[in-house]
Amino acid sequence: MDSTDQALISLLRVNARMPVAKLAAHLGVSRGTVQNRIDKLVRDRVLLGFTVRTAAAADPHRVRALMMIAVDGDRSDAVLDALRGYPEVRSLHTTNGRWDIIAELGTDTLGAFDDALRRIRTIKGIANSETSLLLSSSRAE
Repeated sequence: MDSTDQALISLLRVNARMPVAKLAAHLGVSRGTVQNRIDKLVRDRVLLGFTVRTAAAADPHRVRALMMIAVDGDRSDAVLDALRGYPEVRSLHTTNGRWDIIAELGTDTLGAFDDALRRIRTIKGIANSETSLLLSSSRAE
């Protein structure tokens, strides 16, 4: 995956129904290029489908986790850009303190979760990480 693929995935995560022409305009490439890249991402099983996002309570069997990430030097922007290209990354937060970034991850199975962790940990600029599975969630109200 290159930076165009990662940007495409980021746009699709915001709105998976965005027309190909609009995606192409955002990316500065042709409609055919966007469609070919989407087809390749689907064929390579990077994109596993186009789906509805629901609240966590509506999908109780999903594997969810928080991954705390320490970044080498000034590579935060590059690491954030890379993380945005992973479909397993549900949200990103920059922080102060021991960890630079917190990523919320979500997968359908533990095997897919393990695979996502292995791939994410290879991102250039990640110095260290710690991941905790979310066992249950409740509202603070």
